Amino acid sequence: MENMVTDYITLENESLRLQVARTFGPRIVSLNYKGGANLLAELPDIVSERADGKIYHFYGGHRLWLAPEDLMRTYALDDAAVDVSETRDGLLVRKPVEPETGIEKSLHLALAPREARLTVTHCLANRGMAPVECAPWAITQLCVGGVAILPQARIPTGPLPNRALAIWPYTNVSSPYLTWGNRFLLVRAREQLPFKVGFPNPRGWLAYWMDGTLFVKRASCDAQAHYVDFGSSSECYCNHRFIELETLGPLATLAPGSALTHTETWELHGNVSAPENEDAAQTIVDKLGLE
Repeated sequence: MENMVTDYITLENESLRLQVARTFGPRIVSLNYKGGANLLAELPDIVSERADGKIYHFYGGHRLWLAPEDLMRTYALDDAAVDVSETRDGLLVRKPVEPETGIEKSLHLALAPREARLTVTHCLANRGMAPVECAPWAITQLCVGGVAILPQARIPTGPLPNRALAIWPYTNVSSPYLTWGNRFLLVRAREQLPFKVGFPNPRGWLAYWMDGTLFVKRASCDAQAHYVDFGSSSECYCNHRFIELETLGPLATLAPGSALTHTETWELHGNVSAPENEDAAQTIVDKLGLE
C-alpha cells in the first residue's frame, strides 16, 4: 500500500492515489483520481510573515490549523520532519509538539480498499501545561480552474431565518466569478482577487469540480455547538493561485493531556458535468445523493 520515496510516502488503491510529505507537515501534498493530475495546489513559493518575523511556508495540499486565526498560534511552523507510521487501514502522520501552542497535531488517513474514498481524522492533543481554547481547522488547497459548490441550508424555520454568511473585508460580493444562489453558492476559481465566505453548514459537505472530476469532502456540523467566524463550520477562500475548501470543528477548551478530533470523509467522482449554474449543481447533487 505504501511506497517509500525520498520525501513522500504514497498511499493508494485502484481508484485513488495520495502522497504525504515526510519532511514537513503534517501535509497531504497530492491527490490523484484514477491516474489523473494532482488536484491539490502545489505552492512551494507561497509564504506569510508571522508576528515574530519568521516565515510560514504554505506548501499547498491539505493541512490542519488552529482556529480562530492568529498570526502566531495558527501559523505554527510546519517545516520540521513528521513521524509517519503504518496503520491497519492507512497512515498516521504526527507532528512534533508545537512550541507556540503546546499542541501535537496528527492526521490519521484511512483509505477504502477499492473506492475513491478517504477518511481523514484530524487530532489536536494538548501536551502543554495550560488549557488551550481552539478549534480544529481542516484546509484543502486545490488547483484553480474549477468550480466550488457550497450548499446552503434548507431547514424549514417558518418566519425565522435559516441561512447566515460570514464575509471577509476583502471579499468582493459583486465578483463575476461568484453565483449567489438560493440553493448553492458557486465559486469559479479563476484570475480573481482574494475572496472568502463562511457559513454554518448543516448539510455537511463541500464540493469542487475540476475537468470532469468532483471532489467532495464531508464533515459533521453540531447545531448546538459554538463555531468561530460567526458560526462558520465551513469556509471557502479563493485567489488567483488556489482555492481552499475548509471545515472547522466547534470551539473547545482543550485541557492538558486531552485531545479532540475532527473527521472529514473525502470522495471523488468521475465523468461529472460542469456545474455551470444552480440547476446543473442540483443535478449533480441529486445524481450523487449528496443531500
